[in-house]
Amino acid sequence: MNEPGSSRPTVERVEASRTFALRQQVLRPHQRIADMALPGDDDPDTGHFAALVDGEVVGTASVRREPPPWPAVETAWRLRGMATAPAWRNRGVGAAVLAAVIDHVRSHGGGLLWCNARTPALPFYLRAGFVTRGDPWVEPEIGPHVAMERHVDAAPPR
Repeated sequence: MNEPGSSRPTVERVEASRTFALRQQVLRPHQRIADMALPGDDDPDTGHFAALVDGEVVGTASVRREPPPWPAVETAWRLRGMATAPAWRNRGVGAAVLAAVIDHVRSHGGGLLWCNARTPALPFYLRAGFVTRGDPWVEPEIGPHVAMERHVDAAPPR
């Protein structure tokens, strides 16, 4: 694995499968890589993003149109699979990937961006403008989570 400082990560939109290995390693080590595919991965509006260093994925996230489990009055997008390789944490990788996700939502009309965040990541999401929604719960085999949301304005017309 590339070590921090060897190169600067760049964030690109990628195929869903490019995100699977890091998602499995960081988020779901109890599952197989083949289990990382999600419904909606191939929808035209879905965006998969990876922070890359010399071709290696060091950060990732996906976003798709999906209503939250609570009533929403606007178009909604679900953020999933947000992961950063341990050696690259606290170096701006997650923030850069999340910025790409937000830009994607903005360029596709904006709306509510929501996720089920792991509670240790709560400060990261709060810094990015998310607010909590409801009480935390524990996902079996994964750990404590809390729902979070933020509004993303649509890009101005060109």
